[in-house]
Amino acid sequence: MNEAIVVEDIAKRFEQVEAVSGISFSVLRGELFGLLGPNGAGKTTTINMLTGLARPDRGTIRIGGIDCTDNPRSAQHLIGVVPDESNLYPELTGFENLCFCASLYGLGKQARQVRARELLKTFGLADAGNRKFGGYSKGMKRKLTIAAGIIHEPEILFLDEPTTGIDVASARQIRKLIADLNRAGTSILLTTHYIEEAERLCDRVAFIVAGRIIRIDTVEHLLQPVQEKHAVQISCVNQRDDIGRRLSESFPGLAFGAPGQGRIRVESDEAIRVGPLVRFLEEQGVEVAEARRMRPSLEDVFVHITGIAADAMRKEKEKAGSGP
Repeated sequence: MNEAIVVEDIAKRFEQVEAVSGISFSVLRGELFGLLGPNGAGKTTTINMLTGLARPDRGTIRIGGIDCTDNPRSAQHLIGVVPDESNLYPELTGFENLCFCASLYGLGKQARQVRARELLKTFGLADAGNRKFGGYSKGMKRKLTIAAGIIHEPEILFLDEPTTGIDVASARQIRKLIADLNRAGTSILLTTHYIEEAERLCDRVAFIVAGRIIRIDTVEHLLQPVQEKHAVQISCVNQRDDIGRRLSESFPGLAFGAPGQGRIRVESDEAIRVGPLVRFLEEQGVEVAEARRMRPSLEDVFVHITGIAADAMRKEKEKAGSGP
């Protein structure tokens, strides 16, 4: 069997809210699969059902070939789980937390101590191993939580929003650690609302919105339809409210959007001449700070398929206090 995870028609309702609405997907062995969607899309509920923290109302779940629908613990030895919030003990040191987690998986005293020291070194936490977890920074806490999730060297790893709320440098380190784990053969299911993170890390991506999967495909295939598109982003200092309408009237062959305050995005199937656009804006009293050609991204695909503006995802990122 080539699938590490197989999900068929699972659903979960909380009172009047259907958090997950009959979704199906599979994760191949050795694959890094991403569930991408805004907060509240059903990503965490999905992971909770797959890891036994919540029971699906219907559907089937197979992990490593084992049917876990009625007995979630039957595949616990195969999986590691990194929740979106740390579940480690603040009063224990980093080393003690890792040893405790290893003991839950049956590792002997010597084996768990060796493994704990190895992971502390790998995650750049060797100097902090004897400090209490409660005194760690957010980035350090996130790294130790991931280390705890792989203490028993699981075949399959579930990562829920691994870089939310941490600084850019720590997020970069964690993404590298995730990529290294995957290259070493670990099958990974990752949830994120950071579009750039999904594009950098994942082999395949599922767009999930309001509890439903809208599209599943490889990042490469998702990007294909937009590769032939030409795009320019113009940054303005004093953008007028009606400038989008004026641009559309004057350049009918181009499509205009406003991905953020002070920014104008221009798209076309043909090459875009930037000079006439800049001159027009300046004639309208708009000061242009920068105009640059854009490489098509997964963000473009996500916005096109889901209808969710990129701004909505960015606001969540800002609210979390971090970004990839």
